[in-house]
Amino acid sequence: MIDLAAAFAASPPFYLLTAAATGLVIGSFLNVVIHRLPIMMEREWRLHCAELEGREPPAAEALNLWRPASHCPACKRPIRARENIPIVSFLIQRGRCAGCGARVSMRYPIVELLATAAAVVSAGRYGVSLAALGAAALGWSLIALACIDLDRHLLPDAITLPLLWAGLALNLLGVYTDLEASVLGAIAGYLVLWMVYWGFKLLTGKEGMGYGDFKLLAALGAWAGWQSLPLTVLLASLVGAVIGVVLIAAKKQPRSQPMPFGPLLAGAGWISLLWGEPLTRAWLGIVAHG
Repeated sequence: MIDLAAAFAASPPFYLLTAAATGLVIGSFLNVVIHRLPIMMEREWRLHCAELEGREPPAAEALNLWRPASHCPACKRPIRARENIPIVSFLIQRGRCAGCGARVSMRYPIVELLATAAAVVSAGRYGVSLAALGAAALGWSLIALACIDLDRHLLPDAITLPLLWAGLALNLLGVYTDLEASVLGAIAGYLVLWMVYWGFKLLTGKEGMGYGDFKLLAALGAWAGWQSLPLTVLLASLVGAVIGVVLIAAKKQPRSQPMPFGPLLAGAGWISLLWGEPLTRAWLGIVAHG
């Protein structure tokens, strides 16, 4: 049998190419997750409501992440294998359905590119290691969470909670930090935003964020340790403030309309995991000499 680890170590270009190909395939699957998981959750909620009210659950076509097969949302035509090649098919078909000509959202190739970038960057950062695989998996999960939050203002427990446990499990082996820092990161991550939420609610009577944000920051703390949390929150808040000001100035978003915080936390958390220490040192150096 071929020793893949040895082959990857002997040929970094082959390793990065394999990572890119894997990222493309995962990106295609992420598009399915982003579209279907919220629908599956809504159906489950309706089922529970029907059970509590003692009535028959609403009829619906069977749906999960695997079935039915991928199809065009407009004409329901099944997508053939040659029409489902990540990025390539989108370019060949000029962003349209091969059957009815309906436009395909640009988000599909963007998600595939982001998933590819997450895989390649993780491989380049950590080499042939469990840390590289973990960082790529975290990146893929965060891409799905960010897109779902942008679409539905929702961060599903089906992704955030497994991420939290995965971070603790990896750091039980000391992959990114020690177990104590990981556990403290999970606790502090949740409590920090929980306190911000209640402070804002007591002062304004409004909810500034959802409980999904608490769970996401807890998961990020479990992966990178409590030391990463200040940088994660700082990056997410700064980027969010800039984006908010730009959108309001361009009249693209009313002041009263909330902006999802999940995508900002996701991006900042992944950056903190991969480059937290050098970024923190650089920041402290700027503060010290400022």
